Amino acid sequence: MARGWESKDVESQVATVDIPKSNPNAGNKSDAQVRHEQQKKDLELSRTRIANDLQSATHPGHRKSLEAALAHLDGKIAELN
Repeated sequence: MARGWESKDVESQVATVDIPKSNPNAGNKSDAQVRHEQQKKDLELSRTRIANDLQSATHPGHRKSLEAALAHLDGKIAELN
């Protein structure tokens, strides 16, 4: 008898959760390093979003606000490097 869609989906979800556990380098980083990398990643994602918004912004006030946010994020990223 064929397995249902739900059981296959659950199996794939379990498999994706198990993948990070099999990474041999996962335990080599301290909590501080993980937080630092996550913070940097979050800032870079925010910077990408702001840069994309800036490309489509037409109102001068909005552009100025986005440019200030971009400069602030660049400063924060530079601090983390």
